[in-house]
Amino acid sequence: MGIALPLEKMSQKEKIQAMESLCDDLCQHAEKVQSPAWHGAVLEQREENLRVGEAEISDWDAAKKRIRKETLYRFSRLTSHV
Repeated sequence: MGIALPLEKMSQKEKIQAMESLCDDLCQHAEKVQSPAWHGAVLEQREENLRVGEAEISDWDAAKKRIRKETLYRFSRLTSHV
């Protein structure tokens, strides 16, 4: 089933609201969503990286700040070319 959204006519705020609605709906039905097989391999690699000291665990607040900063940077680069 293909769903066409008028993305070129939607504001950034409307696009974010649409993404949030989709995410909220998926979260409400998380038990019905099956992770792809490759997720297990990625998790195993991350655990191995932690075990051998190639990665570290971040505090949740620090992780959110880092993710927001990275996301805003990527988003600003995408929108600066429009």
